[in-house]
Order: sequence, then structure tokens, then C-alpha cells
Amino acid sequence: MESLEIPRLLLHHHPRASSSPTPSRPLSNSRLLPQLVFPSNLKKATKNATLRSISGDTDGGSPASPDGPVSFEDDEIQQRDEDRALLLSREIDDFGSLVGFRLSTTDSGKTTTDTRGDLRSDEVEEPEDKIVGEDKAQTRVTHNIVFVTSEAAPYSKTGGLADVCGSLPIAPAARGHRVMVISPRYQHGTAADSKFSGAVDLDRNINVSCFGAAQEVGFSHEYREGVDWVFVDHPSFHRPGNPYGDKIGTFADNQFRFTLLSHAACEAPLVLPLGGFTYGEKCLFLVNDWHASLVSVLLAAKYRPYGVYKDARSILVIHNIAHQGVEPAITYSNLGLPHEWYGALGWVFPTWARTHALDTGEAVNFLKGAFVTADRIVTVSKGYSWEITTNEGGFGLHEILRDRKSILSGITNGIDVTEWDPSSDEHLASNYSAEDLSGKVKCKVALQKELGLPVRPDCPMIGFVGRLDYQKGIELIRQAIPELMQDDVQFVMLGSGNPIYEDWMRATESIYKDKFRGWVGFNVPVSHRITAGCDILLMPSTFEPCGLNQLYAMRYGTIPVVHETGGLRDTVQNFNPFAVGSNAEGCNAEGTGWTFTPLTKESMLVALRYAIQTFNEHKSSWEGLIKRGMTRDYTWGNAATQYEQIIEWAFMDPPYC
Repeated sequence: MESLEIPRLLLHHHPRASSSPTPSRPLSNSRLLPQLVFPSNLKKATKNATLRSISGDTDGGSPASPDGPVSFEDDEIQQRDEDRALLLSREIDDFGSLVGFRLSTTDSGKTTTDTRGDLRSDEVEEPEDKIVGEDKAQTRVTHNIVFVTSEAAPYSKTGGLADVCGSLPIAPAARGHRVMVISPRYQHGTAADSKFSGAVDLDRNINVSCFGAAQEVGFSHEYREGVDWVFVDHPSFHRPGNPYGDKIGTFADNQFRFTLLSHAACEAPLVLPLGGFTYGEKCLFLVNDWHASLVSVLLAAKYRPYGVYKDARSILVIHNIAHQGVEPAITYSNLGLPHEWYGALGWVFPTWARTHALDTGEAVNFLKGAFVTADRIVTVSKGYSWEITTNEGGFGLHEILRDRKSILSGITNGIDVTEWDPSSDEHLASNYSAEDLSGKVKCKVALQKELGLPVRPDCPMIGFVGRLDYQKGIELIRQAIPELMQDDVQFVMLGSGNPIYEDWMRATESIYKDKFRGWVGFNVPVSHRITAGCDILLMPSTFEPCGLNQLYAMRYGTIPVVHETGGLRDTVQNFNPFAVGSNAEGCNAEGTGWTFTPLTKESMLVALRYAIQTFNEHKSSWEGLIKRGMTRDYTWGNAATQYEQIIEWAFMDPPYC
């Protein structure tokens, strides 16, 4: 990765680029500059007034002065502050970099300072658990929020991006924000097309200039769960397959299709009178992955120079940095951008990745364009926000992300707890809850019967649900299966992807007829039944931005065994049977599963065998693991609170570009 030749776009850091309301560090973490003291000379200059510092904490305590961060008081209280002075101290982050200054006061030789926390300037403080129903009261300022995404469940789905963009928007809408989701209206010629049946044509066709012509797009709209779901309609979205390709491969015109989506998304808040009113120019665009990344560039290059969207902001949400929307440099002229903005998207492939000796490697990179124009950048877990700044995890964009580290944050995804609820899931043979686990054994027996496996409730059943590709660790499973099948276990896999792995699953099933089942394809009801019926869920991903299957598994009382990476490390706590504390049974223990590292067959098998041994020999500990996982909070409420904080920070600063 270090050989990548990336044109370095000069990134302007505004003076207030890190002016986010970061809680101050304790005094022990700051270096005081004693020479910067403002004592009685200032008082003399102000005659009958004295300068005092006002706490920036508006959440509690005395209210801030209407005069701003300083105010003047009468002589009657001047004597009380006679011995006080203001000290300027430096804010240092965890990496030793200077992130800002703050004022603290001295009172009779004692220094007082705000000690509300020890967070880096780019970190979001996770909210504590609060009483259900208080969310709306906590929202101080409401915004017009526009999600732009290539897929959103239940309308279109290929993976976790759809789950997030189908569930997350509902949370801020419930908290008082006005929320729109913009996504293509796919028509594949299947029964899935009926999912758009509730959307009404708005009869507001517009022309957008790109690819050398005026492209006409239409809009349809459905208002559901407090959210405006807007679908962009164009013939390029009407074809068999999935949103990105078909059985032959990826669609060759995806750049055209998602350029249309980005242009339409920028026009929608201006021209669509949803509920009688447009969203207007003061919007917050939440753009998801490379498919929507051009929105941030369009705001900076096409609209703001002409006074449009000057009060709008954009936040890029990275779900998977491996997909960047890279196309030949010659296609830049098709994007509807001014020529002088080529540097924002310009990209050069490393020498080893070029096709021949005369290949210069020049390309345009949609995701890179958003990195250098978005006001804030968010990843779907805190661990992943660090990983993408490394040479190994940044996929060639790590240097740019390091430059913008001060505005990079991580927020762990939630899940749709209505769809994924074992107490009411219609796909299960028997419902159950943390208070009554009897139904989980019934689900296991039903799954064994459905798959033609021997019915053995006492046999540990391991499951895998996901794409069959290298990222999901299929090669590791493939290497480990011969050794694992020597143990008394059953193994179930559901997924589709690389034909090599699909054929391997079929062949393995024929070898281990009483122990292994491979379901090639994806089936939502079956995925629910595997999640509920298995005892262990295996996720040996090489990298995982967040991961949702481990959250579904814990919600259903299935214990995850995961590679310690990205969001998996953030969400799965390693089992410790000797921890001080009480689990659901009152025993000393903590944890919700097992994590392993490094990413090798041997370390994965060690973790799996710890889980199998605990299942077989320590039933009370196993039940504690189940109940701790099932009783965790998986809702979107906490994530929505953190997104609100990021949005506040974005609007505090001027537009980045």
C-alpha cells in the first residue's frame, strides 16, 4: 500500500475545524502556560468591572451569560474575584498532537477546570442508558436530514448498508427531525418490485446535466414511520439482477447510474414539496459509501459557488472502504463537475496494479472525492475508524484520512429490534425470550429436521450466515472444516458469492452428510431460523466495518465467535468466567462471546473449542452468556444521539469546501 501514488489534494483546515464541543481534559493531561496570565491589569482597564470566565457547560449548573463567554460585573462582587486569574492551557489528544486551547481559572492559588471527561476531539461521547420515551425531550435543535444511499430495506437490499439506511432514519425522525431518504427505484422484474407499491409518483421530473446530455429523472414518494422515502426513477435502474450487477458480473454503467443518483439527491430538497413544503437549502446530507459520495463534491463545486446550499453540510458515512467507485480518469468529464475540481477525485493506481507498461494508472475515485470535501466523516464502529487510518485498513486512502483525523468519528450501528425479536419472530418454530429460553431448543430441533440433520439437542450447532467471499473468512472455514468435523458438532452455512466457495459447500455436504449443511443462496426466513437454532455463530471476517450478524445472534441468544477486528471487537466482549460481578444467575462472569486473534485457523479453532467446551460442560455459564447477550440494548436510540452530536459539530464550523 505504501507504493500508492496518490495526488495529495491540499486540504484547508479552517481555524475552527476542530471547534467541536469537546469535553475538556482533566488538568493533569494539559500543560499550563503560566506566562499567559491575565490578572489585575485587565481589571484596572475596565475600571468598575471585572472579567470572569463563564462555564461552557449548558447542560447543568448556572446558565451562561447573555454576553457570551465573558461578562462584566459590578464592583460589589469585584472583591470576591480579586485573587482569580485566567490561565491558558493546551489540549493534547491521545497521540500527543495539539488540538486546541482552553481557559481555566485560578482561585486563591487553586486551579479549577472542567473535568467532564477525557475524550479526543473527534470522539463522540456515548450516552448512558436513559428511560424509554425521553428521546424527543433530549433533542435541542432539529434539522432537515437527507440520507442518500444506493439501497434501503425493505425496498432494496444486498447487505448491511440497506439495514442501516432502512432503520437509522426512523430514529432521528422520532426525535423531531425532518428526515428524507433518497434511493433508486429498482425494478428487477421480480416479486420484489411490489415493495415499491406504496410509493406515489410525484410528477416532478427534472433534467440533470451529466454524461454529455440532460438526463431526465423522476421521483416517487412514500411517507412511512415519520420518514419521507424518495425514490429516483430512471430506465438505468430497471433491469434484472441486484442493485449493482447480475450473474454475469458488475454492471458496466454503475458510475452513470450513481452519478444520476447524486445529482438527483442534490435537487430533491429544492424541488420536491413533500408535505406541502420543500426541505430547502439548509440541509444535512448523510451520504453513504461511494455510491452517494459525489453529493459532497457537487455541493462544493456546483452549488456553493452560486450561493446555493451555502448553509448545508455533508457527512460521509463509510460502511466499507474497500469499495471506492474507481473509474478511468477520462470519465471525469461525464460527471457534471467543473474542470478545476478534478484534483478532488483524481487518483493514481500503484505501479503493480496497472494493466500494462504504458498504463499511467490515472483514475477518478468517488470515495476520495467525499473524503476531501465532506464536513465530517463517520464510520460504523469506533474500531473501524482507527483501522481505516492504517496502511493495512485504509485501502490506499489512509494518508488522506490521517490528515482529516480530527473530524473522523465512529458510531456503532444498531439493529431493527422489531424485525429481529425472538419473542415475536414469525419465521421461528417457537418464540422465546431471555426470561423463558425453552423455545430456543425447539428452534434448534426444528432446524435440524428442516436441514435433514440428526435431531440432537445436546450437540453443539455452529452457524455461518453471510457472503461467500474472502472478506468474510470463508477460506479460513474451508481450511478448518476437516479438523473441526472430527469433533462432535454440526455446522450450517447460508450464503452465496464466489462460485468456488459455493461448489465447496456442496462438496463438503456430500462428504459430511450427518454433520454439515450448506445452503447456497440467501433466504431471509432461513437466516432467522439459523440465527435462532444454532448455539454458536462463527464470523472469522478478515475485516468487518461493523457487522450486524453478531448483533442478531446475541439478540437471539446465539453465542458469537468472531475475529477481533473492527466492529466485531467493539460489540463482542470476550467471555471471562472469573470476572468480579454478577451475571444473570448471580455467578461471577462477564462477556457475550469469544474473540480470537491473529486471523489463523489455529486461533479460530481454539476459540471455537472453548465455546464448545463451555456449552458441553458449563451449562450455567452458557446460560449466563445467552442472557447477557439477549438483554443488551441494540436499538438505534444511542446511535441517533451520537449522530445528533456529529451534526451539531458539522453546523458549528463553516462548510469545509
